[in-house]
Amino acid sequence: MTEASNGEQGQNQPALAATLTLAASAFAAGTTLLAKALGTNTLGPALNPLQISHGRFLFAFMAISLVAMIMRPKFTKPALGLHLGRSTLGWGGVTLMFAAAAFIPLSDATAISFLNPVVGMLLAIPFLGERIGIWRWGSAAVAFAGALILVRPGSGAIELGAVLALAAALCLGGELIFIKLLARREKPFQILLVNNAIGLTISSVAVFFVWASPTPAQWLALAGVGVLMAAAQACFVNAMLRAEASFVAPFFYTTLAFAALYDALVFSVLPDLISWLGASLIIGAAIILVWRESRSRQDN
Repeated sequence: MTEASNGEQGQNQPALAATLTLAASAFAAGTTLLAKALGTNTLGPALNPLQISHGRFLFAFMAISLVAMIMRPKFTKPALGLHLGRSTLGWGGVTLMFAAAAFIPLSDATAISFLNPVVGMLLAIPFLGERIGIWRWGSAAVAFAGALILVRPGSGAIELGAVLALAAALCLGGELIFIKLLARREKPFQILLVNNAIGLTISSVAVFFVWASPTPAQWLALAGVGVLMAAAQACFVNAMLRAEASFVAPFFYTTLAFAALYDALVFSVLPDLISWLGASLIIGAAIILVWRESRSRQDN
């Protein structure tokens, strides 16, 4: 059997891909839940978002390094410049997202974070030379309208948490450009390991200025953030290897449902009508974008 046919066989497992993506969604929402607990007074004195993101990279790097020692994968020379750009934006996006979770419902923060593929699409115009058609522009407009609703500008004061989540989406959208460039050069596991190593370095410098001794419960939560994030990344990468991106992506939007469920169970916070309206516009726009991308590849 040829390498090509092996790849095709690997991408013909939609049920497993959907299951892995749902697991990734549950894990990703879990990291935001723990970040909210750490950023409020739930587990002790609130920790700075810089310290929470440090815990995320520290324990994720430990988990991924353990897997690397067991699997012993082959590595190639990394494109350090691209990795540095990707990791800096990723660290910034994660830190801002964790900060947002302390101020607004998890469902709102999660919905706004779904803007990142739209931001990545727009940034691909100048940086990757991609052309944007009417469908892409339309989905971008609808998504940003949803974000504007979640910012709640007519409530008398713009929600700080929503602004932080929007900034996170911008950073994560920029990160997608670097991920696309890296994916052409290196294997997913190498990208994941190098990303977490650089992210740990950046976050270790940043946390020096805000460090506070965590309580035992906070240490467990910090470990949970890192391990759950590593698990989410691993599940999502494996899902992408087993089905087309256009099939996998919509399942990842169930992260919003998990976030709303966790918020309701732990913090007794329920999304209001504005939350559902804004989230529906963003997710609807993202799904349309994925569908259109799939049609474009079929036409070509």
